[in-house]
Amino acid sequence: MEIKKMIWFVVLFTILMGSSTYLLGENETLPAPASEQTEFNLIGLIKASGFIGWLILFLSIVSVALEIEFFVKLQRNKLIPPDLLQEIEELFEEESYEEVMETCTAEPGFFTNVLSAALPKAEEGFNSMMNSAKAAIDEESMKLQQRISWLQLIGSIAPMLGLLGTVQGMIIAFHKIASMEGAPKPKHLADGIYVALLTTFEGLIVAIPCLFCYFFLKNKLVRINMEVNLIVEELLEHFRKSE
Repeated sequence: MEIKKMIWFVVLFTILMGSSTYLLGENETLPAPASEQTEFNLIGLIKASGFIGWLILFLSIVSVALEIEFFVKLQRNKLIPPDLLQEIEELFEEESYEEVMETCTAEPGFFTNVLSAALPKAEEGFNSMMNSAKAAIDEESMKLQQRISWLQLIGSIAPMLGLLGTVQGMIIAFHKIASMEGAPKPKHLADGIYVALLTTFEGLIVAIPCLFCYFFLKNKLVRINMEVNLIVEELLEHFRKSE
C-alpha cells in the first residue's frame, strides 16, 4: 500500500509540475505584473504567484488528502473495535487463550497486534507479558507516528516555499529598480512586493492547518496508546492472579 501511495504521489507531482511549467511557458518565466491581474480569486492568485504558487497548491491538495485519511484511520473504533474488544474480553473470562490468539491473528490491528505480542510470553509471567505489550505499543505507535509526520513535513515545507517566493518577489522588485533610470516610484515596485506577500500568504495558509492537524492527531495517538495499555493490562491481570 505504501508503495502504491508513493507511485500515485510521483504521478500527481509530475502532472502538476508539467501543468505549471506549461502555464509558465505561456506567461514567460516571471508572474504577470500585479497591475495586469484582473481576477482576484483563488486561481488568479495562484497564477499570479507563478511556479511557487502551483507547488504550494500541490502541497495543499496532498495535505487535505492526508488529513482526511488520518482522521478516518485514527478513530478509536478503528484502532480498538468495540465488538472485537467485547469478544476478546469474553474469551479471557472463559480462559480460551488459544482462541484469543486466533482472533487476534485473524483481525490484525493496533490492539490485536499488541495482545498477540503479549500472549506468547504467558509462561514467563505477567511482567514479561506487559513488557512485550509495551514494546508492541511503541512499535505500533511508531508506525502511525511515521505516517502522520507527513503533515509536519508539509507544514514545514510550505512556509519555506512561501519564503522562497518572498525572495523571488524581492528579486523582481530590485531588478526593476536596477533597470530603471531615475528614482523608482512605488507602483514600479508593487509587482515584486505583490508576489512576495502572496506566496508568503499561500505558504502559511497551507502550513497552519497542517501543523494543527499534526499535533491534534499526535495527542490523540498518545491517548489511544494509554488506553490500549490500560485495556491490555486489565486483560492480562488474569495471568497475574494465576501466578
